[in-house]
Amino acid sequence: MPRYSEDEIIARVFAPIAGAAALGLKDDAALLAPQSAALVVTTDMIVAGVHFFADDAPGLIAKKALRVNLSDLAAKGAAPIGFLLSLALPGDWTNDWLDAFAAGLAEDARAYGAPLIGGDTGATPGPLTIAITALGRAERFVPRSGAKPGDAIFVSGPIGDAALGLAVRRDVALAKRLSAEARDHLIGRYLLPQPRLDLSGWLAANASAAMDISDGLAGDLAKLCRASSVTATIDLSCVPLSDAAQAAIAIDPALFETAITGGDDYEILVACGNGAVLPAPARRIGEIVAGEAPPIFLDAHRKPVFFKKLSFQHF
Repeated sequence: MPRYSEDEIIARVFAPIAGAAALGLKDDAALLAPQSAALVVTTDMIVAGVHFFADDAPGLIAKKALRVNLSDLAAKGAAPIGFLLSLALPGDWTNDWLDAFAAGLAEDARAYGAPLIGGDTGATPGPLTIAITALGRAERFVPRSGAKPGDAIFVSGPIGDAALGLAVRRDVALAKRLSAEARDHLIGRYLLPQPRLDLSGWLAANASAAMDISDGLAGDLAKLCRASSVTATIDLSCVPLSDAAQAAIAIDPALFETAITGGDDYEILVACGNGAVLPAPARRIGEIVAGEAPPIFLDAHRKPVFFKKLSFQHF
């Protein structure tokens, strides 16, 4: 069977999973009804060989592409409305690959209430590239720039699993020393982020500032502090680590720095009033303080810890 034409990709692959606002993908734009809440828009691109392995399952690639954007909406206190997809396909794509990609995308679009409402497709001489623009609505937009001295700092869940999952994919010796359960957990967290949309309402009601942790806890905290013109003190012994992450770090203690500075957590970093308490499994890890110096990271003995780099760098 010949590969789908561009028109067939739209009509056969993506139109069946599109939402009503997409108008059947028969127009050049989507039509959204006015909303009483704030409209929140975010976009993220993922590229084969940079954000995922080219031979990862196409359904998982699709889900990751959507979920990293839904994570941004969650951190802003927003609920999804829908998304736009731009897909640049390399020369070796197949109909089966595209069908599996669309099936994974459709499954998550239904699960998260985020229908496809439009986009574009094209060819590329480079690697597979996927760009999604997600739209959401929020009763109150939660900025990065609202953190205040005295605010408590929370993370919404375990840190470092995805970065360690990538390390396991790359390091055969490390993978062999971990249990199958630990390997599967860490690699699973790398392949399939879990956007914290369950926290959107709480954040809109309570957070001073928030952002999702995509490039590493240490580096993203520094970004939030710069945006808010404050600094922070972090107790590293309070940072939540999964059992699988602890097992990897026990094998190679240097992996603790990977966990704190690596990317792809997609948990949420939150600054909120000192009396506020996030729902479990969130953990308080520090405090916002006055000043504009870089955040201070302390070990269990209250001694400063310095990292070689604070986060994943795109360039």
